[in-house]
Amino acid sequence: MTPYRPVPEGGCVSLVGCGPGDPDLLTIRAARTLAAADVIVHDRLIDHRILAMAPEHARVIDAGKRCARHTLAQPAICALLVEHARAGRHVVRLKGGDPFVFGRGGEELAACRAAGVPCEVVPGVTAALGCAAATGIPLTQRGRASAVTFITGHGRDGDLPAQDWRALAGPGRTLVCYMATRQWPRLRRALLDAGLGRGLPVAVIHGGTRADQSVYRTTLADGLPPVRDERPALVIVGEVAAETACDVPLPPAVAAALP
Repeated sequence: MTPYRPVPEGGCVSLVGCGPGDPDLLTIRAARTLAAADVIVHDRLIDHRILAMAPEHARVIDAGKRCARHTLAQPAICALLVEHARAGRHVVRLKGGDPFVFGRGGEELAACRAAGVPCEVVPGVTAALGCAAATGIPLTQRGRASAVTFITGHGRDGDLPAQDWRALAGPGRTLVCYMATRQWPRLRRALLDAGLGRGLPVAVIHGGTRADQSVYRTTLADGLPPVRDERPALVIVGEVAAETACDVPLPPAVAAALP
């Protein structure tokens, strides 16, 4: 694919969101940016079919993180981006989902700016939206969910981040929890203590948008199965998690308008 615009002379960095998994959800701009890369620094969860779209001359560097075992620590990744850009190369940093939703894109953008390196952000379909759509779970639904909150179960120190859990509790809300399966016992306890009912539905999506995606449905009263699945997982908590869009009753006005 032809690059969508010339690469600035002197090197630059593109922080590119690759979406939740399925290569077909890569944006046109992301694909064109990838086609212009000299160096590609990618996360662990990037689909191999997306990496196969790289130019033949491009150097591909795995910077993946996996359960606190890092190929490269974050400061080293930032330094790598700056180093290659200063050498006059177009560096494409490939991230799952969107760079600015639990993707550390803000840290990498700040590092580039501090070093005087031109840096752009190419948005991607974030996992919450892509996985929910792929499994038919509407994150908002009239009469059922009027607010959505994205939280992470994995803080900077590897522990459950501090939250105002009571502010997250209540009817008509959907919680989308990133990186939460291993912290689920503590997260579940925090949500229950905040006032969420034990019968509130929970959906765990493994490998969302991919050909092998699966959905495990449970409630806050129950635990999750042992974590053995290496695919990325997303936890959705709320009334909408129990059903797919096809199972949710239509509002009367909508139903009445159908032929």
